[in-house]
Amino acid sequence: MRHDERYYGRFGGRYIPEVLRPAFEELEEAWKAAREDSDFWKELEGLHRDFIGRPTPLYPAPRLGKELGGHRLYLKLEGLANTGAHKINNALGQALLARRMGKKRVIAETGAGQHGLATAAAAAKLGLECEVFMGEIDMARQHPNVFGMRMFGAKVSPVLEGTRTLTDAVNAAMKSWTERVSDTHYILGSALGPHPYPAMVRELQSVIGKEIRKEILAREGRMPDAIYACVGGGSNSIGAFSAFLDEQVELIGAEAGGRGHKPGEHAARMGGAANVGIAQSYKSLFLQDADGSLLPTHSVSAGLDYAGIGPELAHLGETGRVRFESVSDEEALAAVKRTARAEGILPALESAHALALAYRELPAMPPDSLVVVNVSGRGDKDLFITAPRFDREDWLSFLKSEVARIERGEV
Repeated sequence: MRHDERYYGRFGGRYIPEVLRPAFEELEEAWKAAREDSDFWKELEGLHRDFIGRPTPLYPAPRLGKELGGHRLYLKLEGLANTGAHKINNALGQALLARRMGKKRVIAETGAGQHGLATAAAAAKLGLECEVFMGEIDMARQHPNVFGMRMFGAKVSPVLEGTRTLTDAVNAAMKSWTERVSDTHYILGSALGPHPYPAMVRELQSVIGKEIRKEILAREGRMPDAIYACVGGGSNSIGAFSAFLDEQVELIGAEAGGRGHKPGEHAARMGGAANVGIAQSYKSLFLQDADGSLLPTHSVSAGLDYAGIGPELAHLGETGRVRFESVSDEEALAAVKRTARAEGILPALESAHALALAYRELPAMPPDSLVVVNVSGRGDKDLFITAPRFDREDWLSFLKSEVARIERGEV
């Protein structure tokens, strides 16, 4: 499948308001030119090394592997990239493209805050003005990332409409772009939206899969049997899967099973609950009601709390190339603790969905199985979610003491 195709099977396309047509045509031409320009990639590769810290490690997890049946289990530690997640790969590439187009300002949407943080960092690095749109609920539960964005000089604008989460942040960012298309580039954070975003984000995130391929061949001399990744919109998963689509490697996506099976209790699109629709300017599978309106969603992880899925992943799921399974909030929380205790790694709640699914399935696999889990981010950003779950009384006591210290002027 070529990266510059507008459609992936019956999904994809570009359904945009007329006011944005010139901006998309400019973006498409600029991306085509950048892809063929060796200087663009040379600069980006240098920033991968010196600013992001790539390549990220492919870490063997021996204790977990032994616990789960003696498998050879590897964790791709994208959380060790600058800003704490895979999002910087795409944000930095698009920021370079924005500068190349002569844009002075970038905007972004964010759910878990990692894309917003990465965009703010990339903008600071390249001297661009930055504004990030974030649902009010997500701002509260991901405050460490909100603080980080502001430290990088970004304006963080709360979204008060709808469910006040990621879906609404996308809508707000797109609306804002229509008001300042001349000097602004929208750094969309996942492999979704109107063409050319799905293909562009996929290519910028493909560094993950390329590194996994190189690292696993160097360590094991063969391809893995399976690769697991969490799936919200789909940037980390399509990035990890992209180098293996033509190989005999099972690819498994973990979706947010949330707290139940009823509408509004989860964000699992690929298990049959989603329908084909056109929303947010692209065609894919969406959780929607009978009138086509997007349904509210839920996940303990802000980054998976999204009603749609990227068009390429929708196609890969429909054709059977990628298998999707849902993971509950409680399974993901348990995986955070298990990974931390067994390997000294604190994964993001999003990544914990992929880990939980691997932990569920590995015991039934042959003992010599070779498995990779893409740990897309680290979990310090989730402090305001995990601490009350794991140690509620101590967390409340800490917060009260900190408020008292601030009021006494000690901070």
